[in-house]
Amino acid sequence: MRILNDLREIFNQYLNKNIFTQSPKELYEPNNYFLSIGGKRMRPVLVLLGAHLYKKNYDDVLPAAMAIECFHNFSLIHDDIMDAAPLRRGHATIHEKYSPNTAILSGDALLVYAYKFLAQIPQNYLKNILDIFSDTAIEVCEGQQLDINFETQETVTEDEYIWMIRQKTSVVLAAGLKIGSIIGGASNEDAEALFQYALNLGIAFQIQDDILDCYGNAELVGKQPGGDIIQNKKTLLLIRALNHAKDANDKSLFEILNQKDIQVAEKINSVLAIYEKYDIKISVEQTKQDYIDKAIAHLNTLQLEEEKKVVLYQLVDYLVKRDY
Repeated sequence: MRILNDLREIFNQYLNKNIFTQSPKELYEPNNYFLSIGGKRMRPVLVLLGAHLYKKNYDDVLPAAMAIECFHNFSLIHDDIMDAAPLRRGHATIHEKYSPNTAILSGDALLVYAYKFLAQIPQNYLKNILDIFSDTAIEVCEGQQLDINFETQETVTEDEYIWMIRQKTSVVLAAGLKIGSIIGGASNEDAEALFQYALNLGIAFQIQDDILDCYGNAELVGKQPGGDIIQNKKTLLLIRALNHAKDANDKSLFEILNQKDIQVAEKINSVLAIYEKYDIKISVEQTKQDYIDKAIAHLNTLQLEEEKKVVLYQLVDYLVKRDY
């Protein structure tokens, strides 16, 4: 998608002009390192895209995009600490490369700088966008805590899982698009429609991630499929399979999950066989499509020329109908 690539390049140029040069370098260099290994920059790109739908100049939108990127990376740094993750995007995490204490402080600094960048947006938008941004930051923390709770929670409902991924993953995408559109001059109705579009698209995005973790091509996904199965992670696929097994009085799935000495390959293959038995992949893909349909329904309410909506329809394929 050319427009996304163009917006990504615009943002990367702004990011490169705003690297951290302050002292002490032990606090700021880890953030420069972490930001330099960034992936597709989808969240700041969505901020710019929101503005692009309504105007062509991005100067007053770039600080908001930078704020979203700072916040997102702050959350990743802290997530990595909580998960004791050694790698992020194929590179050493900050707590591994530097130290856990440095990672905590550097992440905290990123969060504060997110607000410093927000303070640079036009004053007439500032209060509204600060409210949206702060609400989003709180929701992400709530989602992360729910995800932690699920690790020890005996049962998780599908509604609980969808709410968790809404808070942890989807709401940042939605807030970014909404914030960009507001600065771009969108009406309140359009800004809210874009928020709901991205919110549902983000849920579909995470469901696709869950599917790819089990069924994706290792070379395309960048990791061996089955990681969620190995960890007994309560994804939508596992939750739905457990419900089917319970209804059928089928104890095999529960036994596999609780078996301590099972080989990794055997566990993955056994769980996937049960998924196939209950048509889990098919039903979860339908749920993903339901959220795509909800996203498009909101998209269709936008008071925009049809040619401007094209990129939003293409974004569905880019984020959700993907193999990696």
